[in-house]
Amino acid sequence: MMNSRPKRNPGEELTSILDFRRGKWVFHQEFTPLCTNSSCQTIPVSKNCFVNVRKDEEFLQWRWEPEKCELPRFETKTIFSIVSGKKMAFIGDSVARNQMESLLCLPSQEEAPLDLYKDAKDRFWTWYFPGHNFTIMVLWTKFLVASEERGINGYPTVIFDLHLDKVDESWALKLPSQLNYAILSDSQWFFRKNNLYQGGRMIGCIYCKNESNVKQLDVGFAIGRALRSALTYTNNCEERDRLLTLVRTISPSHFENGTWKTGRSCNRTSPFRGESAEKEEVAAAGDGEWAVRAVPMEETGRARRRGEGRGRRFEVLDITRAMMMMRPDGHPGSHWRTKKQKKGYNDCVHWCLPGPIDTWNDLLLAILRK
Repeated sequence: MMNSRPKRNPGEELTSILDFRRGKWVFHQEFTPLCTNSSCQTIPVSKNCFVNVRKDEEFLQWRWEPEKCELPRFETKTIFSIVSGKKMAFIGDSVARNQMESLLCLPSQEEAPLDLYKDAKDRFWTWYFPGHNFTIMVLWTKFLVASEERGINGYPTVIFDLHLDKVDESWALKLPSQLNYAILSDSQWFFRKNNLYQGGRMIGCIYCKNESNVKQLDVGFAIGRALRSALTYTNNCEERDRLLTLVRTISPSHFENGTWKTGRSCNRTSPFRGESAEKEEVAAAGDGEWAVRAVPMEETGRARRRGEGRGRRFEVLDITRAMMMMRPDGHPGSHWRTKKQKKGYNDCVHWCLPGPIDTWNDLLLAILRK
């Protein structure tokens, strides 16, 4: 197993900060996933790309290699030694659940988890590893903050009123006491027209260019304020004085040649790489997603300063450029349903299991080991 000590030249001072963000994906013929769709029984059908007739397997043989340090591969014994007797919650939308599903698979190779609870839509889901007294859950929320969808003549519009200073109680009130780890994330639901409220008053909107009488704000502002409210909430949790809050940066989608429902696809079979990689990344992911990559880091820094002296810890799980901007090949695409279930569109938002998303949990484990 690789260690996590930074590589350094003779005489170079050892840094305490491991920077996994910059690096490259390297193909290894012998590299194989730690779990498969056969060995992991908890992979949902929509992420089980091989069951849904994906034929290429080379996308599983790329390994992330940071420039200045080594990223240890996920190890079940190590994660259990850290999280034994603890509780972990992934708080966010379906991409947060996607990461939880990846993490659930990895230690399940040693111990099968118990399915304790799930709602009808699989949005709130709790699993338990009895041999290690470890609880893992996902708490689903579109925006982290309170929201209401606007309707016209009784029909939904997918336009929301967001109350940026009020956390979404659907997750906040479900946080268990003595929670040890909270992994927060949000992004995808913001990239559409939404109206923004603060203190009960409308302060503007995003993606509303045709409304001249309303202040137009950028999506980074909305995401930042939502994260700020969520982080303030976790910072003030009196019953969770040993809580480690991690904020995952944006996971880009990789739609090309259209929209979700108008034939867009993600059919690439290898990562972006080479000198033109960064231009390709931004073009495929979209300027909006690329522009907000720094927002979670800024808000986490703000929360860390406020939590100093109170025993609160805040970290960033930075996966945007280093990981997912370069991996358009890791999505289900058309392989998210069986042929009978397909509805003519592709999933270029979520990630195949197993797949590149497993690297997120390599990073998560590296942070937990600090």
